[in-house]
Amino acid sequence: MKVIYNKYIPPGNFTAINIFGIIFARKEYRDLSAHILNHEKIHTYQIFELLGVFFYILYFAEWLVRLFQYKNKIEAYRNISFEREAYANDKDPNYLKRRKLFSFVHYYKKQQ
Repeated sequence: MKVIYNKYIPPGNFTAINIFGIIFARKEYRDLSAHILNHEKIHTYQIFELLGVFFYILYFAEWLVRLFQYKNKIEAYRNISFEREAYANDKDPNYLKRRKLFSFVHYYKKQQ
């Protein structure tokens, strides 16, 4: 997995962003931790199983729905099914070996 360190992408307080399987990370976070890399690998699987562009369309659409539900940008982000799957499994280095296609669907239900 290719990681590009820079000072502009991702914006704000985010550590890294996955764009079509290439990880962009802020310079100040050089040498990303194993669980952050695993988190981004999970996103890479999600991106490729949805043929790239559909991942980003669904991601943004779900973020809008979550924003309406939670009325908070960060809560909306944290509750996107793609993020919930990645956060729930990023500390498990073997997760991707047993992950089934479209596993993010199981994380779609709104958290209480």
